Amino acid sequence: METVKELIEKYKNEENKLTCAKAYVVAKKAGVEPIVVGKTADEMGVRITDCGLGQFGKLDFTDKYEKEIIDELQNLADEKNRIFCKDARKLAEKYNLKKVRSAIKDNGFEVIYCELGVFREKKRPRAYIKTKIWIEDNKGNLLFGKGKTEILELIEKEGSIAKAAEKMGLNYKKAWNHIKILQQNLEDELVIMEKGVKGGTKLTEKAKEYIKVYKQLEEEIQDFANKRFKELYLKKLKGKK
Repeated sequence: METVKELIEKYKNEENKLTCAKAYVVAKKAGVEPIVVGKTADEMGVRITDCGLGQFGKLDFTDKYEKEIIDELQNLADEKNRIFCKDARKLAEKYNLKKVRSAIKDNGFEVIYCELGVFREKKRPRAYIKTKIWIEDNKGNLLFGKGKTEILELIEKEGSIAKAAEKMGLNYKKAWNHIKILQQNLEDELVIMEKGVKGGTKLTEKAKEYIKVYKQLEEEIQDFANKRFKELYLKKLKGKK
């Protein structure tokens, strides 16, 4: 029987890379656990690529997936929204690889502890800063915020308030009330409900502009907060011995 190293040499490509699919073939042929292949490839300087569940892979995503996939991911995930790679792979076999990848990406799940050792748990710094911003009028009424941005983006993506509400775990009435209050506070129309057989809902150009401006503002504030946090907290306080 060929050794793990011999099989890796056999199946790697000219760029010294071994695809995830080939790595599992190596594991099967060598009669070892996938993690052994991952560790051996790492020791040999061979990079494992194109893993189907990788958050940063080159495979396509899809806009369509069943709510059942999200429900199952939520049942499998821990309190930090992390899901074991082996569980995600089983779910992909049950449904569809692109659908599961997309559900993981769109709903903020993190894949950890893959058998090949390719995806490692993200290491966070000892301390980091988080910001949350929203826009109010002089009476304290919410004009715009992260949650409102998310539901509007989902409406644009799904073409339906009902489908957007379902993905956010809201009922239709509550989602529609959110939009009505937002339109009332902003004194602007944000959605257009189309009649007819096909029907559907789409965003107005004004709504798209609100989203764009809010996200730009959010990004710039977070960038500034990160910079000042490093200067004032990490360097001046934690940098002292």
